[in-house]
Amino acid sequence: MANIKGGRAARKRDRQNEKANKRNSTVKAKLHDSHKKLFKAADAADTETAEKKFKEFVSGLDKAVKKGIIKKNTADRKKSRAQLKMNKMAKPEAK
Repeated sequence: MANIKGGRAARKRDRQNEKANKRNSTVKAKLHDSHKKLFKAADAADTETAEKKFKEFVSGLDKAVKKGIIKKNTADRKKSRAQLKMNKMAKPEAK
């Protein structure tokens, strides 16, 4: 309960928050899954699958930002780290 007085508006706000929380957590769970799948494919050096998963991951991040579920800087940071992982996978180590 957000509001201790518990008036009608407060109860409605609590219901709305609960619904939004469920919606947001499912989107975040899907993002987490796509992130794990992307990094697993990148670690296995499966270029084709990794590129496909990368596009899905970036698309999901952009949609989450558009809906206001995550912040733009958070999405940008995650995209950047995923892109770095893709670049390392594409370039073999020259040691």
